[in-house]
Amino acid sequence: MPFEKELEHLEKRKEKARQMGGPAKIKIQHDKKKLTARERIPRLLDPGTFLEVGILNHSDMPGMEEKTPADGKVGGYGKIDGRPVAVIANDFTVLAATSSRIAARKEVDIKSEAVRRGFPLIYLGEAGGARMPDIMGARGLASYGGGGYDTFVEAMSRVRRSPLVTAIMGECYGMPTWMACLSDFVVQVKGSAMGVSGPRVLELAIGEKITDEELGGWKVHAEITGNIDRVAENDEACMDIIREYLSYMPSHCDEKPPVLPVPEGSGAAMDKILSILPEKRNRAYDMNKILKTIADGGLLFPIKPDFAKSVITTLGRIDGRVVGFVANQPAFGAGAIDTNGIDKIISFLVLCDSFNIPLLFFEDTPGFLVGREAERNRVGARVMNFMNALGQITVPKITVIVRKAYGMAFHTMAGPGCRTDFIVAWPTAEVSFVAPEIAANIVFAGKMAGSPELQAQRDTYIAEMVRDSAPYSAVGAHFFHDVIDPRDTRNYIIRALDICEDRRTAGIGRHLLANWPTKF
Repeated sequence: MPFEKELEHLEKRKEKARQMGGPAKIKIQHDKKKLTARERIPRLLDPGTFLEVGILNHSDMPGMEEKTPADGKVGGYGKIDGRPVAVIANDFTVLAATSSRIAARKEVDIKSEAVRRGFPLIYLGEAGGARMPDIMGARGLASYGGGGYDTFVEAMSRVRRSPLVTAIMGECYGMPTWMACLSDFVVQVKGSAMGVSGPRVLELAIGEKITDEELGGWKVHAEITGNIDRVAENDEACMDIIREYLSYMPSHCDEKPPVLPVPEGSGAAMDKILSILPEKRNRAYDMNKILKTIADGGLLFPIKPDFAKSVITTLGRIDGRVVGFVANQPAFGAGAIDTNGIDKIISFLVLCDSFNIPLLFFEDTPGFLVGREAERNRVGARVMNFMNALGQITVPKITVIVRKAYGMAFHTMAGPGCRTDFIVAWPTAEVSFVAPEIAANIVFAGKMAGSPELQAQRDTYIAEMVRDSAPYSAVGAHFFHDVIDPRDTRNYIIRALDICEDRRTAGIGRHLLANWPTKF
């Protein structure tokens, strides 16, 4: 065969790259119950669809060519559910997948091509920070800017044009953290950690002793920082979560999300939806049960379920179409919205508006959580950020007032005056400035001691205000579009969504929030 030696030489080079950091390093990865980068990619993609780019890359540092197969990053293109995607996987067996000039060039190239061609990008993170000594010295550090006038800002910033997903799958310091903070959706595998600098660097640099788990384990980011959206038990579960998430997303901002067949039996439990809502107006319940009754197949895909639990942000489908649910959760803090809850909702609004997903608001909240701690967390500024984001949304908005809707929260949950396409209330709705009990306490403060008559007046006052809070006066003045039978909610939403879709744009929004910061 002509050029046989050349072809053999080529195959040997590629085979050496496929061996990654060698059998000993691969064994260490497997002993930790982790897949390697080259095992994760086929587990994520449709079989046989991966086309790798840069397999023959290596470090540009003299003497490091043989020690850096693919320069520690495996990247290319493939398909998920038949749709093209781009993928980058950190190869921890090669110098802990630390970042270098050549690897960065490959990553930026794939990221840019994904945006240009309208592909989602999935970044599978497990890496240390920047590689030393490559980055040391003036030239070393300056070279990480990419060498062009705007190459660094292009690599390290983002306007949402196609979905970006990051998986935190091991020790993730430096670049995987930056990617996670740029991403629309982040999954963290239990046992992994994410941070700007790792424990070893922190101990040597500032004398702080801390474990990976304490610094940036899944509980830290799922429950405290809110920097991740879901938690996975292992590598395999992580890939399943990513595939499921992408099933709700369009490939890029200029198309609508996929429409799927409606599962048999969807909406069959609507006639029992009122059994979920307690008859006693102050009793807690799980709003998720109401949303599942309404959604196709009772299926929801929650975003940040362990963070700011008094609000629910979740993807779902109604009549086959993807929707985003924003709901208060009375099972936690009576559904009061704290500052973390505000950030969680804004992040979700940005996601849905950027990718043409209609928003459904389900309201049952006594208002924003206020007080000393809230003020120190800049609650006023965050409420105005909430309103500012709400005002820039160009996808359809539909609000259902289930029970309590008090104060400023009534409006920020897409109430009247907020460009909301349809606002309806259940007959159980209560709408007012503050809860009747609080108003009564203000009016009768310090006056009831030893006075049964004033106590009776207070009780009467509360009862009157509860009646005045009913939705009928607002709907009578056309501030609401209707008061509906709760059992008709799913059908009402289906019809409203059809009416809301802009025929001139085929349901594609203007994406005014596409450059809103991805993290809080």
